[in-house]
Amino acid sequence: MNKEMIIKTVLILLTITGGGCAETKNTKPLPVPQQATDINSLDDVLKNLNRQTSRLKSYQCQIEYLFSQPLFESQTLRKGVLYYQRNGQKSKLRINFQILQQDDEKQQQYIEQYIFDGAWLTHIDHQIKTVKKHQLADVNEPVDAFELVKRNLPIIGFTKTDELKNEFDITLVEQAEPADFIQLHLKTKPDSIYKDDYTSIDFWIDKTLYLPTKIIAASTEEDIYQIKLLDAKVNEEIDRQVFDIEMPDGFSEEKILLKK
Repeated sequence: MNKEMIIKTVLILLTITGGGCAETKNTKPLPVPQQATDINSLDDVLKNLNRQTSRLKSYQCQIEYLFSQPLFESQTLRKGVLYYQRNGQKSKLRINFQILQQDDEKQQQYIEQYIFDGAWLTHIDHQIKTVKKHQLADVNEPVDAFELVKRNLPIIGFTKTDELKNEFDITLVEQAEPADFIQLHLKTKPDSIYKDDYTSIDFWIDKTLYLPTKIIAASTEEDIYQIKLLDAKVNEEIDRQVFDIEMPDGFSEEKILLKK
């Protein structure tokens, strides 16, 4: 994966795990009151997404990331574990990919790690024994995850409804009953700031947690990004050492500094 692909992967994952949540005293997202939620109302769905993501302090889950290129009849599936944590105005994200499958080949162990700390995005590839650090912000002025993602993707659950409607035609997709999810389809408008990147983005929202559980983004180059978040643990304590970065013995290191 080249630099652009690495960054885009992390940005998409930050989007659906809730980068940029406001600090809150709540320890866990509260259930959405059923009597106050009209799942057939787009405004109600977006309002409750905003309410739930504002309470998110930590998040961990199993992740499946499928990158498809239909024009080349190629697809790559990665499986692993995702950790997200927010403390005050600082947030961290770590993704440990462990399994790789190319097209119809058998799944194999393939260890890759991505760690974002607000300034640096570190990519550790255990196959070719390299560590690449991409500086995305001034170390003295760390970028809030929300602001980083906002430059590249709409933030379901964070962006104001009016702002989303300016960029996308948004519809609630009817689901067969009983359904455990709410699906939102975002079609990019011709004058949208995202018009050169995406034609459409679909979000599936878990009705119990009221947080995104799957995303499918279709790029203007006809590539497809599909991400599933499974077995989520919300606002449970995460060991701080999870986000530590250790330089493996014998690995080469490259730093790509921020361009002014």
